[in-house]
Amino acid sequence: MASKLQTPLTVAAYKSDVHNDWCPGCGDFGVLQAVQQTLAEMALPPWETMVFAGIGCSGKVFNYMACHGVHTLHGRVLPFAIGAKLANPDLEVVAVGGDGDGYGIGAGHFVHAGRRNVDMAYVIMTNEVYGLTKGQASPTLGRGQQTKSLPLPNTNDAIQPLALALSAGYTWIGRAYAFDGKHLKEMIKKAVEHKGMALLDVLQPCPTFNDLHTTEWFNKKVKGPGENVTLPRIFNCSELGHDGAVKDPTNADEVAEKQKKAFELAHYRGDRIPVGVFYEIKLPTFVERMQAQVPMLTKYAPARMPYEDASHLPTTDLSKVYEEYLF
Repeated sequence: MASKLQTPLTVAAYKSDVHNDWCPGCGDFGVLQAVQQTLAEMALPPWETMVFAGIGCSGKVFNYMACHGVHTLHGRVLPFAIGAKLANPDLEVVAVGGDGDGYGIGAGHFVHAGRRNVDMAYVIMTNEVYGLTKGQASPTLGRGQQTKSLPLPNTNDAIQPLALALSAGYTWIGRAYAFDGKHLKEMIKKAVEHKGMALLDVLQPCPTFNDLHTTEWFNKKVKGPGENVTLPRIFNCSELGHDGAVKDPTNADEVAEKQKKAFELAHYRGDRIPVGVFYEIKLPTFVERMQAQVPMLTKYAPARMPYEDASHLPTTDLSKVYEEYLF
């Protein structure tokens, strides 16, 4: 993890001067603000923090942040982010993107990132449509549902992101709502602080193309019928008595029990949608497993590994490699 400054930064330290062109009422605003607030409050230096973004409306998040990062190819945010983290584990790496980018074309990378357990957070904004290309159905829109841009109802079943992450091996899995800023910020912080691969799925209304699951629809779900509150009251997993944290990773029964409950809660039904931490387990990260096999990695990050001595002569002996090809 990146080193922390002595005092928290102001949010302005993570804001760029790029004009924001999202549609009014977009849930991406809430996610952007929460990410900026989280990184600032954690006192993470912008020069030691990298934000990787995918393609789509949510992929513009990086443009609006004053830190290092990359606007990557469609569905390839994870390979870029994982590569940077493995090259320099001292960096704080955060990947952000949309559900079409992460669960659609990037689904293969999404699965394999879980089993590798790289120490980084992946924040995915789920709005059930491809907003940048005019509202086609994304992988999270349910079968039979028809948003305003679809000429016919959606013909495919939706994937369940949290269940997929659980099966893939993510060691921290959570869900939040874009317009509950306080809770969202807490969840992003937990995802960033977790040592391992963390997924935070953010329910994010698209005011332009998703006329089914609007802000008003979500507010009714997260408040519960008849509750008179100004802000959405999140129906947290803890209210159901579910603590997703595995206390003993070697206890197969405990792990199975926590996974089963997380899987059940991921498939939300009824009047309200559960959010919060669904699953959390402490397991060796990819870098830690590599360090056990290559001891030099405990002393040097790959990006800082010495390849020459003080006289600028190579420190690696390639004579045997030459012999193999020359003779």
